[in-house]
Amino acid sequence: MSVFLDFEEPIADLFEQLEKAEKTASKGKVDMTETIEGLKKQIELTQKEVYKDLTPWQKVQTSRHPERPYALGYISALTNDNFIELHGDRNVKDDKAMVGGFGDIDGRSVMFIGQQKGINTKLRQFRNFGMPNPEGYRKALRLMKLAEKFNKPVVCLIDTPGAYPGLEAEERGQGEAIARNLMEMAQLKVPVICIVIGEGASGGALGIGVGDRVLMLENTWYSVISPESCSSILWRSWEHKEKAASALNLTADLMLKNKLIDGIIQEPSGGAHSNYDQMFAIVKREIMKHLEELDRIEPEERITQRIDKFCAMGYSEE
Repeated sequence: MSVFLDFEEPIADLFEQLEKAEKTASKGKVDMTETIEGLKKQIELTQKEVYKDLTPWQKVQTSRHPERPYALGYISALTNDNFIELHGDRNVKDDKAMVGGFGDIDGRSVMFIGQQKGINTKLRQFRNFGMPNPEGYRKALRLMKLAEKFNKPVVCLIDTPGAYPGLEAEERGQGEAIARNLMEMAQLKVPVICIVIGEGASGGALGIGVGDRVLMLENTWYSVISPESCSSILWRSWEHKEKAASALNLTADLMLKNKLIDGIIQEPSGGAHSNYDQMFAIVKREIMKHLEELDRIEPEERITQRIDKFCAMGYSEE
């Protein structure tokens, strides 16, 4: 890792020491093997300690870590690069913030759909910072219908700060596009698994978030509004974003407690950005486990369970 968050300072100090030790060892004058191994163990222990009890705001920060793996990274690893990306909504254009296509995971064809952020400044602009336009959601729906036609399961990877709020997006029907996806996803006859891998903000996330299984990675968030936007509305300032993050109940553990998601996927010590291979392996295992469970349920029963689950959200009896 080359980028550290403010609360990761103890980890950053140890990585700096490790780098110096490895540099000394590379010169071949001093045997640093024992020191290097000791630092690596200390780093692992410190990562566990730091990430053991993160605040909601710290989890929001972790979900936005610039070195955190994005949708295409997961798809590439899960399919061993056996992925064919499909483009366009057949109406306006190809939205680069929304990616999707068929991929092979352990010999099984799956339709992957996800929101993609850029890995550097140029690509962030190219991907519109992971904020889809209406054509992105219409492309996603087209691919879901294609998967249904060929009886292939759908896996959605959610990571967006929200749907694009620009005037042109509203002119082309942003609200209608998201609403139609909610309706159509609720009725898909194939298994649908949705995983929040980073940020899950507002209708932008929900537009590909209606599934038989909705899962969240441990250090992600899922909410109707971001902490900064909530703070700016309530207090006319971003200064209260930490307070807003706590009040919104947006973390995975609270989402599960409130029965808004179906499960939490644990991340490696130090977050998903600390160990890509381990994170990809964990996600792959979870996907295959849930697909196996969903395969045993008849399509009509899956649809009924899916609709009942979402209709029960926010409902209570006194």
